[in-house]
Amino acid sequence: MAAHAGFCMGVRRAVESAVQVADSGVPSCTLGELIHNPTVVDMLRQRGIPPVASAEEAAGRQVLIRSHGVAPEVIRQLEKAGCKVVDLTCPFVNKLHRVVAEETSEDCPLIMVGEREHPEVKGTCGWARGKVYVVATAEEAAQLPEMDQAAAAVQTTFPPERWEAIVAVLRGRVQHLKEHNTICNATAVRQREAKKLAAASDAMIVVGGRTSANTHKLFEACKALCPRTILVECAEEIPPAFANIHSDKIGITAGASTPDGSLEEVATHMTDNENMAQSSDFTMDAIVATMTRIKAGQTVTGKVVQVTPDEVYVNIGYKADGIIKRSDLTQQDVKEGDELEAEIVKVNDGEGNVVLSQRNIVNRKAWEALVAKYDAGEYVKGVGKEAVKGGLIADVEGVRAFVPASQLAQHYVDKIEEFVGKEMELKIIEVDKQKKRIVASRKAVIAEQTAARKKAAWENLEEGAIIHGVVRRLTQFGAFVDVGGVDGLIHITDLSWGRINHPSEVVKPGQEVDVKILSLDRERERIQLGYKQLQPRPWDNAAERYPEGCIVEGKVVRIADFGAFVELQPGLDGLVHISQCAQNRVAKVTDAVQEGQIVRVKVLSVDTEKKRISLSIRQAAEDEFSFDDEAMGEEAPADAEEAPVQE
Repeated sequence: MAAHAGFCMGVRRAVESAVQVADSGVPSCTLGELIHNPTVVDMLRQRGIPPVASAEEAAGRQVLIRSHGVAPEVIRQLEKAGCKVVDLTCPFVNKLHRVVAEETSEDCPLIMVGEREHPEVKGTCGWARGKVYVVATAEEAAQLPEMDQAAAAVQTTFPPERWEAIVAVLRGRVQHLKEHNTICNATAVRQREAKKLAAASDAMIVVGGRTSANTHKLFEACKALCPRTILVECAEEIPPAFANIHSDKIGITAGASTPDGSLEEVATHMTDNENMAQSSDFTMDAIVATMTRIKAGQTVTGKVVQVTPDEVYVNIGYKADGIIKRSDLTQQDVKEGDELEAEIVKVNDGEGNVVLSQRNIVNRKAWEALVAKYDAGEYVKGVGKEAVKGGLIADVEGVRAFVPASQLAQHYVDKIEEFVGKEMELKIIEVDKQKKRIVASRKAVIAEQTAARKKAAWENLEEGAIIHGVVRRLTQFGAFVDVGGVDGLIHITDLSWGRINHPSEVVKPGQEVDVKILSLDRERERIQLGYKQLQPRPWDNAAERYPEGCIVEGKVVRIADFGAFVELQPGLDGLVHISQCAQNRVAKVTDAVQEGQIVRVKVLSVDTEKKRISLSIRQAAEDEFSFDDEAMGEEAPADAEEAPVQE
């Protein structure tokens, strides 16, 4: 009997919640059948929770949304009808709804892979924000129009191999295809396990509701491998002579909407069948034990019974022992009594022996592990082995992989040989399961990690905050600063309180600086930073530094018709009126001073509120000339007498 059979997590959650609602006594109903199983539906009806077909029929009652989920519009209709909604949608279906809502738009249609009339598919299509196409086969996918972009999602109970076949076709129809494998993990495991069991059985019983899509898919998959497969809803439907007709080994599995009771009923019925039991204590364990059939590619576990220099003989519970050549062993120090896991290479080597290999199973497990990481979007470790035409051959966790030259870095790679022997983190971007080929990308890892750092950096940024950064590059209009994974711009006007011609006058590449976030544009990913805002403002103490009457030096930075502007310090300019530019009257300011000239000026007044300083070159010259005259007068004697001449 299959280990993964009966209620899946989502269905079990829905049924248990519905039973709790029934126990509460609140008038309730389900919109449609809660799950596709008549036994459960009848049980709920008997407990006062019948299925209804519309919001109008449910008016005034508490409504349980079934595990398949519904479109948002249905929820709105129920609420409008005065219904309290209890959402019992399967978590995997909810995830599917989120993917569809987030990934679709008017420009990006949805390609829904699944059964068109299935409630889950109908409900999911209602979450799309653009056009919707529904396909169930590769042939239907091939009929779709060619598209620039689209998002593909899949019914949670859809067969994985059919999804892969359809996606392969879609890649040729859509230039930019966003693939979302939303098949429930339990569904994939259930179908894989059922196929394995069917291949090893003479007959199969699939237990489940006839209206259940996932049960029908299980039935079809099992019947393809085991022609004597039947679908039943309960034990009473099993034909009386079913177990008698060439059925030494009978497998049992069940759909995700099959109650444990129905499954146990079938198992008990088959166990109690006198044609299957040889004694009164024959149990289901015995039935499972009879389901032992070996075939090439199967993994078996056995005990070492003999060790020779060239081979190891293993008892695998078959009519013949298995033989493993030393070259196919992954552990060389084996001894009699050890338990080994190996893969069957040949059931009969011509002499009745079963040929086994440990290396095959190790390689397969390594391959399966990589495929699992590919499905999960996880990174893998790789080492460059050989530069070939078009790219690099890498060893990825024991499996050979190809890294195209265009996927080695975010820039053009001229010398692929530089990556030989180099350890690198890669992301698998393509898997050919039939040819066992893997294509990986280093570029994708770099891009995703950069995006993650950028996202994390943006989450920590807020306007007005003071942060630390490193100057990365300079341009004529400003300096770009790395502030933890993202770059912000300090405009040249925000570098200094004074006028500068180039950012290099204030900062240099590689310099660490503290900056203030002036503005954030998250949509356009632009950050405006300020450097001067953290420096002292020149006007704050201008009156103290330049008191009225003092004489200082300054640089003529600009000339106007009415005077010259003199820079006393960066960010602090004063005006020398034309009447104060020289001791004599001048017609033009340039007759007295030139731009760039260093001059001495006297501070006439300082108005910090209006940010104005009045200066005078003329008075500075007069004061200094007067000071020099006084100084000279003090040094000369008051009355000089001629010294007598001695003869």
